[in-house]
Amino acid sequence: MSEICIIVTIVVYLVAMLLVGFAYSKTNNDSTDFYLGGRKMGPLVTAMSAEASDMSSWLLMGMPGLAYLTGIASPGWTAIGLAVGTWLNWLIVARRIRRYSANLDAITVPQFLSLRFHDQRNLLNALGAVIIIVFFVPYTASGFAACGKLFHSLFGVDYMIAMLVSALVIVGYTILGGFRAVTTTDLIQSVVMSLALIAVLSYGIVVAGGWDAVVSNAQSLSGYLTMAASHDAVTGGAASYSLLDIVSTMAWGLGYFGMPHILLRFMAIEDEKKLVLSRRIATVWVVIAMAASIVIGMVGLGMTKAGALEFLSGSSSETLIVRIASLISQHGVLAAILAGLILAGILAATMSTADSQMLAAASSVSQNILQEFGHLKLTEKQSLFVARLTIVCVSVVGVVLARDPDSSVFGIVSFAWAGFGGAFGAVVLCALFWKRCNWQGALAGMLSGGLMVFVWKYLISPLGGVFGIYELLPAFLTSLAVIVVVSLVTPAPSAEIVAEFEAAKK
Repeated sequence: MSEICIIVTIVVYLVAMLLVGFAYSKTNNDSTDFYLGGRKMGPLVTAMSAEASDMSSWLLMGMPGLAYLTGIASPGWTAIGLAVGTWLNWLIVARRIRRYSANLDAITVPQFLSLRFHDQRNLLNALGAVIIIVFFVPYTASGFAACGKLFHSLFGVDYMIAMLVSALVIVGYTILGGFRAVTTTDLIQSVVMSLALIAVLSYGIVVAGGWDAVVSNAQSLSGYLTMAASHDAVTGGAASYSLLDIVSTMAWGLGYFGMPHILLRFMAIEDEKKLVLSRRIATVWVVIAMAASIVIGMVGLGMTKAGALEFLSGSSSETLIVRIASLISQHGVLAAILAGLILAGILAATMSTADSQMLAAASSVSQNILQEFGHLKLTEKQSLFVARLTIVCVSVVGVVLARDPDSSVFGIVSFAWAGFGGAFGAVVLCALFWKRCNWQGALAGMLSGGLMVFVWKYLISPLGGVFGIYELLPAFLTSLAVIVVVSLVTPAPSAEIVAEFEAAKK
């Protein structure tokens, strides 16, 4: 009976998402509507859509799993970095990029960079679009993997089948409704995610024997409840968490400045004055959600100590919330419906990110590569068709990449996050705030930052020691240094470009 209630709840949720997509399907008259919702998004939708699309499946799967196995240090410093990054991004980037992109009539991040620097060759458009596709595909794959793990661990459904069904739903409402559907579903999904966190946390504490029992268990574990050490759940030992480790994990916050799907939210708000309210809503929600996620990992370990859960090792730790939801479902019909809502929350976390990524990838191919770089003359109808076809193609490749059920959601997300932060982070900041920056510097910075992510991850990081730092930090710093050097040794921007820069400051 409990399984039926869970399945019905999840099905109702999925159907509701598709209905939202269908409802907005007739509002997309042109590409600006499809990609940016006609720049008519309100402050609440903008804030929650940005953060829901940011807090992907790692919020409800990756982060609790990491806290469960290693203690609070690694996820804690990551959360601090992300919270600071969120606040700074809303504070210094949001208003400027909304005004600047509107002045230039740019509807994608690569297009904004191309118009900002008067890149006649559209090299920034093309390179930016390629980078978005390269890193969004694994990001999307991580979302599909999370959905597959969810249904497989709960119902024993074949991993591939579960993943494919989830992918079809996400693709469905994204293709139908475009940006308005994505942002509206993101708002709904952020509410569902919040309810899921509250329900799991409350139930877990009770089952673990109360908050005192949870804390007592955490204190008894070496290096678990400190920000200066990392716990090893397998051996029971601890390793010191160095300053280098802290800097490395906090570097996650730098990624925000280069996230195309988040920057698009800033560009889409109806009135830049409403960004203050959006910033407050977004920052508060992010801090609370991440704190709750980390505590769930700690509570889950307390439940294991109490005998309510078996020990979850390796990537299975990422199914912690799924296991807790399964326990909740055993307490009657209402509890089973609640469990279904919790699991829908995991789906929400996944979908809210995957849909945004596919939309950004679609705009990159249709708008940036084909029309601007390739100089193809597409009608609005043809442009929307290409965008939708791209979404399908990205999802297919994402499914192929996510076919391994043992893949780590957190690991995949961290690499993609580094890719965007490294390639776009410094470029966007320089484009918005450094008048002397030119297209040569932006192009060189984008290319060097994106390449450094791969070089550091696969060639330098394996060396260990000081080189084991998160690849986002060296990639971001490399990109920034290259932008400055190349911009200063090449001709200064024209008077027209400088005038546009000054106009965006007013």
